[in-house]
Amino acid sequence: MAHLLEQLTAIVAVLAACFVGPGLALGFLLWRKRKQRAEKRSPITKDLLRSPGHSLREQIDELTSDVGIEVMALAIFPLLVLALYLAQGRAMKELPLLPAIYLVAVLGFIGFRIRKLLRLGHRLDHLRAGYDAELAVGQELDQLMRQGARVFHDFPGENFNIDHVVIAPSGFFAVETKGYTKSKRLVGRPGATVYFDGTTLKFPTWSGTEPLEQAERQARWLSKWSTAAIGEPVTATAVVALPGWFVERTKRGTVKVISGGEVPTLLTSSNTGGLSAQMVQRLAHQVEQRCRTVVPSYGREEREIQ
Repeated sequence: MAHLLEQLTAIVAVLAACFVGPGLALGFLLWRKRKQRAEKRSPITKDLLRSPGHSLREQIDELTSDVGIEVMALAIFPLLVLALYLAQGRAMKELPLLPAIYLVAVLGFIGFRIRKLLRLGHRLDHLRAGYDAELAVGQELDQLMRQGARVFHDFPGENFNIDHVVIAPSGFFAVETKGYTKSKRLVGRPGATVYFDGTTLKFPTWSGTEPLEQAERQARWLSKWSTAAIGEPVTATAVVALPGWFVERTKRGTVKVISGGEVPTLLTSSNTGGLSAQMVQRLAHQVEQRCRTVVPSYGREEREIQ
């Protein structure tokens, strides 16, 4: 019994030395935040519109939290094992293989967590490239509002999001943005040019149709949803935007492929049906209602409680 008490005491002492200070600091910060929220309320009473890359930003924040948890686990587990090891003083004489068992356990845990961290890092890099692309195209699209276009970002569909929706007298557009990175081994314009033959995107190192197919699916869904929302047939044009790439078109396809610098061409499209000012307003109203879903961060906790 006394030996067990000594073990528990050693474990508690190690953990207390590591976590009492940070725990007290975190508790104080949470108390201070709750006190401030009890005395003040947010001046924003209306939900906000979704910004470019809103969904990706949420995923990035979630993965960043996961990375923090993994790093914390890497720091805590070896300390727990060390505390157990130090508490097993007498058992060391009876079980000479015990140190090796502890070592294998620690190395196995560290190897597993590092592998997971590498996967999370790869996923984060992919999401950040996509977020940068959506932000870049979103900023270019926002400039079109000076010319009468209505622009919305991260339009929520059914288990997916349309990166951008543009409503203008020149047409109704569902814009899918792709943040494809470039190879450092290929320099100059040849390494930054994608060719579009009407059915396939041909990059310097690969070719594919998936972005075009995705854009078409989303445009069809948006057309169906908009038609039901306003009670009148309307067709959305599928667009794939490739910021940072030069686009060479050899044939015209059902999907419009543009570079980031070609965003203004959406207002001069000749192969899409034009929209009246009344139709632009009706569509914009319905799209805005669906995009206004962002709860102001200051009042989020109060909203969740209600």
